[in-house]
Amino acid sequence: MKLKYLLSIFVLSIAQITIACPVCEKQQPKITQGLTHGAGPQSNWDWVIIAVISLITVLTLIYSLKYLIKPGEKSENHIKNQF
Repeated sequence: MKLKYLLSIFVLSIAQITIACPVCEKQQPKITQGLTHGAGPQSNWDWVIIAVISLITVLTLIYSLKYLIKPGEKSENHIKNQF
């Protein structure tokens, strides 16, 4: 019963966080309207920073998946082959 209440509160909290309020929607540029709270990027440098961070995040995801799916250690004395 307690878990059901906590789950309900969690779902409602996530819904409130992910949907921007009407005041914040008016302050956002077209590309981010309805996604985030606050004023949004103020200059072109903010967009550059967002692009670089997004690129780093995507590359990290790609390499993480690559090395999780096919690690590629073939050496006989590798630590995974010691036992």
